[in-house]
Amino acid sequence: MPTTPSRLSIKTAALAAAAAILLAPTVAPAQDRLAPPSRDALQYSYSPIVKKATPAVVNVYVRSRVRTAVSPFANDPFFQRFFGGRGGFGLPQERIQSSLGSGVIISPDGVIVTNTHVVKGGTDTQIRVALSDKREYDARIVSQDERSDLAVLKIEKGGNDFPFLQFADSDKLEVGDLVLAIGNPFGVGQTVTSGIISALARTEMAQSDTQVFLQTDAAINPGNSGGALVDMNGKLVGINTMIFSQSGGSVGIGFAIPSNLVRFYADNAVAGRKVERPWLGAQMETVTREMASTLGLERVSGAVITRLTNNGPATKAGMQLGDVIVNVDGFEVGDSHSVLYRLTTRGVGNKTKLDVIRNRKHVALEVALLPAPKPGKDDVRNLSGNHPFDGARVSNILPSVADELNLDETDGVVIVTVRSGGVASRLDFQPGDIIVQIGDNKITDVIMLDEITRTPQRMWSVTIKRNGRLMKLQMSG
Repeated sequence: MPTTPSRLSIKTAALAAAAAILLAPTVAPAQDRLAPPSRDALQYSYSPIVKKATPAVVNVYVRSRVRTAVSPFANDPFFQRFFGGRGGFGLPQERIQSSLGSGVIISPDGVIVTNTHVVKGGTDTQIRVALSDKREYDARIVSQDERSDLAVLKIEKGGNDFPFLQFADSDKLEVGDLVLAIGNPFGVGQTVTSGIISALARTEMAQSDTQVFLQTDAAINPGNSGGALVDMNGKLVGINTMIFSQSGGSVGIGFAIPSNLVRFYADNAVAGRKVERPWLGAQMETVTREMASTLGLERVSGAVITRLTNNGPATKAGMQLGDVIVNVDGFEVGDSHSVLYRLTTRGVGNKTKLDVIRNRKHVALEVALLPAPKPGKDDVRNLSGNHPFDGARVSNILPSVADELNLDETDGVVIVTVRSGGVASRLDFQPGDIIVQIGDNKITDVIMLDEITRTPQRMWSVTIKRNGRLMKLQMSG
């Protein structure tokens, strides 16, 4: 017969068990090793998200005619030094250039966002988009912006029932959030990769002052450009744009343009408005360790004001030289790119709240976001005559001009456009070239440049700045 335990032994055992529980180390539930509770638990998949998102991601095929010049002086060291090895004289030649990328449909009537570098080409550009269900359509460029590397396309004669992705709020993303990248890497066909948001507000890879990127370890490769980065709700959080790679393949460091900037740009393009970036009327530099030490900052972060324009929005708001912007509309900003990104997405016509550090104290400012002043009649000239700048349209470097041409300079004269067939075109002068000096004369404004070019010269000696490099040219008059 089984023995019956006494009441005392039961009580003693219960006390021992309770003591063991109290003295045992605490183990978090997440650290428990448990078998899947059911067969259904083994079936977790991204498939529902993929089925929702992939129909709105398209392959973009681009063909364009590109004109190139082959110079008889191409091997001359002087011309290689001035023209960067490309030559400037010679008969133009044409070739067909093809490129492949991805795009995302954002409205049922066939509006597509992609990267400018995907669709940028020469003349007679032809664009064909292919949906995941194998339907293909012609598309046209509605707008493209090199500074943000965003372009908007429109499917022609396609109807109003296309699958499309809704925008998510990229400001709500956090490092560690799961994302999927969808595109056409290496032209192998639509491909989905998974990963996380690795970092926010990356600017180290930026090629213009307003670019800020999301970083992800979802595999992104050539051909993914313009494709979708989506969250776990199947909404668009970014447009895949570039990778960091030494081999040309994915190493887990990819970058996407945040959806809030994409939506801002696309809304303006669809409405037929030119994107106007707010003019702060101030020049900023990203805080360095040396600056932080000098200014008494606790952290190496923010954008310091190094120059102010009289009667500009920043000056009117009470901003001072040496102020360090650390917060815009409640968002922390680590550098000057992040400040301009926040101002751009806030939009012209609104007001923005800035938190600045001044003499180690926080100061709150409210700044009106206004468009940059436009050039007046004395700020622009069309040049013609027997001189190197025949056929060039030049302008004083005003804030709006610097913004449009992505210039760091705030003084001087810049080439805005170059007419085909003129001397300036044959010499390969380009928009964005800053005219620094002619002979012994430093060029300060267009009136001075116009007067000098009207005076005949036996020999023209010209110095220009292109992409930060000084280049010199001499030619007979």
